[in-house]
Amino acid sequence: MSWIVLVAVVAAGTLSSLTDWLFMGKLFDERYQTYPDTWWPRDKASEMRPILYSTALGYITAAAVIALCAMAGVDGIVSGLKVAAVAWLAGSFVQVATTQIWVRIDPYVSLAHGLGYLARFLIAGIAAGIALPMM
Repeated sequence: MSWIVLVAVVAAGTLSSLTDWLFMGKLFDERYQTYPDTWWPRDKASEMRPILYSTALGYITAAAVIALCAMAGVDGIVSGLKVAAVAWLAGSFVQVATTQIWVRIDPYVSLAHGLGYLARFLIAGIAAGIALPMM
């Protein structure tokens, strides 16, 4: 693996953790309490482990989307965005929509999660679109 791809994964994963904070942490924050029995008890100490796991998964997502872009022959940002959007539709969109159907979650929370995952995928697509042509 080229060092530029590793930089792209680290950059996309790091930026995605910031968008996760916005979309999944702050946007519609009060709506998580619409169905409080759906969520684990909330306190700062108990949130640290899930936050760390979610952040690590963000780096895995970035690596997977960039790998998918490499397999698809992405040669620029636009094609990286297209591959990322299709990957989001095939995976995260379906997962969030299915969860909305079957689990008691406020629709705004599902909207925020869907947008957060979309941002995560598009950031990785942009990173791939920049890094892969440099290889």
